[in-house]
Amino acid sequence: MRHLIQRHPIAIHTHFAHSLVLTYALPPEVLRPLVPPALELDTYRAGPQEPLYGFVAIALVDARALRPAAVPARFGRDFLLTGYRVFTRFPTPEGRTMRGLRILRSGTDNNLMRLGGNLLTRYNYRQTHMRTHISADTLEFRVDSADGNADLTVRADLRGAPAPLPPGSPFADERAARRFAGPLPYTFECEPQTRSVIVIKASRAQWDPRPVRVDVDRSTFFDHGPFAGTHPVLANAFHVAGVDYGWGRGVRRSESGGVR
Repeated sequence: MRHLIQRHPIAIHTHFAHSLVLTYALPPEVLRPLVPPALELDTYRAGPQEPLYGFVAIALVDARALRPAAVPARFGRDFLLTGYRVFTRFPTPEGRTMRGLRILRSGTDNNLMRLGGNLLTRYNYRQTHMRTHISADTLEFRVDSADGNADLTVRADLRGAPAPLPPGSPFADERAARRFAGPLPYTFECEPQTRSVIVIKASRAQWDPRPVRVDVDRSTFFDHGPFAGTHPVLANAFHVAGVDYGWGRGVRRSESGGVR
């Protein structure tokens, strides 16, 4: 009966001191096996003759005062978090299509967060050793995972005007890239025991992520499992700072999109 309490039953509030999201483009055939049948892979192509891509986002977050929404901020805890997500779509019977993220793996520098997160969600939290260094010009994250499958070292240049898209990005322009900047309004979790989809809606204020230039010195996530032998392309990198953020309670829908 564990699945009954893994439906994100508690609304959460936090403050993003920094959020850095790297989005990688991969062939759709690599990602479709990772997306349950109730969801659709969210794809993009720059033109009729251009390749079709799906996308995985790697999010690195310096979260402050994270706590249940009913609890005052002074009782919250600070965490460093990572998230690996596939961009997906979820059609509903009313003709609406929700765009959101399907979780592959999450990381945290705190064992309490790992235990609580895995008790109340299906975010697949792993405890990792994480460090961040922030200066006027640079934001750096270093992640060392226990199994070595999600190590990452990345530096973002925070200076000056918005950065151009990374070399080789499949996006035609920044506007197209922003559609896959993450995080999206929704997160989707599939509940096979009841053939349901748990939909978690995010809330945020003053959300205006800025494209930044990044140097990725080390990234092992795509070296393993279904990604082994693939060649992900860094498609965009966006940074946002000083934003209040929250997640509502999960809403259970049928696999066809109807509210249960």
